[in-house]
Amino acid sequence: MPQTHEVFNQPAPLAGYDLFAGNAALRDALKFNAPQLDTAPLAALGAKLGMQEMQQHARLANIHKPQLHTHDRFGRRVDQVEFHPSYHALMQAAVEAGLHGTPWAGEGASPHVLRAAGFMLFTELEPSVLCPISMTYAVTPALRGNPGIHHDWSTKLTSRAYDPQLRVWREKPGVTMGMGMTEKQGGSDVRANTTRAEPDGEDSWGKRLRVTGHKWFFSAPMCDAFLILAQTTSGLSCLFLPRVLPDGSLNAIRIQRLKDKLGNHANASSEVEFENATAWLVGEEGRGVPQILEMGTMTRLDCALGTSGLMRQALALALNHTSQRKAFGKTLIEQPLMRNVLADLALESEAATALAIRLARAFDRRGDGHEAVMARLLTPVAKFWICKRGSPFAQEAMECLGGNGYVEEGGEGVMARIYREMPLNSIWEGAGNIMALDLLRAIRKADAAAALAHELSPVKGSHPALDRLVAALPTRVEEMATEAEARRLAQDVALAVQAALLLQSAPPAVATAFCASRIGGDWGQAFGTLGAGTDFDAIIARAMPR
Repeated sequence: MPQTHEVFNQPAPLAGYDLFAGNAALRDALKFNAPQLDTAPLAALGAKLGMQEMQQHARLANIHKPQLHTHDRFGRRVDQVEFHPSYHALMQAAVEAGLHGTPWAGEGASPHVLRAAGFMLFTELEPSVLCPISMTYAVTPALRGNPGIHHDWSTKLTSRAYDPQLRVWREKPGVTMGMGMTEKQGGSDVRANTTRAEPDGEDSWGKRLRVTGHKWFFSAPMCDAFLILAQTTSGLSCLFLPRVLPDGSLNAIRIQRLKDKLGNHANASSEVEFENATAWLVGEEGRGVPQILEMGTMTRLDCALGTSGLMRQALALALNHTSQRKAFGKTLIEQPLMRNVLADLALESEAATALAIRLARAFDRRGDGHEAVMARLLTPVAKFWICKRGSPFAQEAMECLGGNGYVEEGGEGVMARIYREMPLNSIWEGAGNIMALDLLRAIRKADAAAALAHELSPVKGSHPALDRLVAALPTRVEEMATEAEARRLAQDVALAVQAALLLQSAPPAVATAFCASRIGGDWGQAFGTLGAGTDFDAIIARAMPR
């Protein structure tokens, strides 16, 4: 039988490649921020995550959505979520890579930077499992507020063993943790929480309470324990809520339903109710808000890291496609307009990587006065700006693939998953306005102008447009009195720091083009509007994933 058509001019999928070896921007950011870092674990992780087998796990975990089972066949309440085996394979890989609580074990040099780079690489493969991974990272140090729980749980939270079984903590080689803070009537305004906790005696874990209420977003409900907020007699307090109680019985955490959300389909986000559930006080009673803010700092770092990772993967897919697909007599990547778009995306991706890794460096050096201030300032700035750039970035990268990128099938179907996932990090853990307000709080409590001046001083005189922006920042920071301008300030601080980092760590072609476009104004209002003098060849060659 004759064939009706021959398939040609369809790019081979981006598979079987090394995510770390092909990411020059990440490698250079690591050299600049943590020159003594042993990158061997990242090299091994990058090779593993680019394997077709791991990509298959990511695909299957999203096709086969988690299933909620509220009762067993005999009518007993079980409140369990069933995941596809590929989800567990991804979780195991993330835990084995130490992307959860391992930085708190104090292993090696620059553990937070090492973990941040691994987190970004893993996001390129699949971000869904990084929700419980990120929450475990954020809540582990908070448990120091309860010596008994910290003694029993800390080594298991930093263990590289993944155990999805529902059983008491002492029988498990490793555990994960989640958070439950927001309620349907409050969202980010956690002071509006109505969940209540009543005293129920004391034991080896300290003050025990009985909790009644609900949580509107309770992500990764199969974690082993959660930190939640509830109203006590002294005000909003932080509580430790295990799924399985010390005596082996199930805690009264009632999963009402799983969210049908826009982003990834592999992870479970739920609504829950507490029916006289058992919890223990963590930290000072009535001081729950400061504790959740401290934990939020770490999850906001992960939002910036996650979006940076998604940007990199979207760029890699666009480069892979356009270097193979032909139109009008030559490959897309040879077309002048496409080269402008790809180079512009590469600049944005590298700048996001540079800022996110710089923030992680501050977490490794919290004992240093300058680094402590920069951690406080750059957390809302990086979370705001990088995550805000994510969605338009994904849309433009998808456009590079045309209709193939819009279809959720095959290798290029990953782009559609990225596009759906991009808004998450901008919304989660405080949307744009919350981040801008948090920047104002940080400015009022720290000598922000002096810290920024010190941070930006190494590049003074490198670019006239950057010099003008840097010169104006101290006055703007010191005189910032209106909330209405807070977003603009967050944007400009982000751009100034990104430019300074690229001038110190990236090739001249990248740094010059970034300063000329983002700060000097030689740019339009969409990607692909770089000036004609841009060194497109050098920027694109640097960004190629292979």
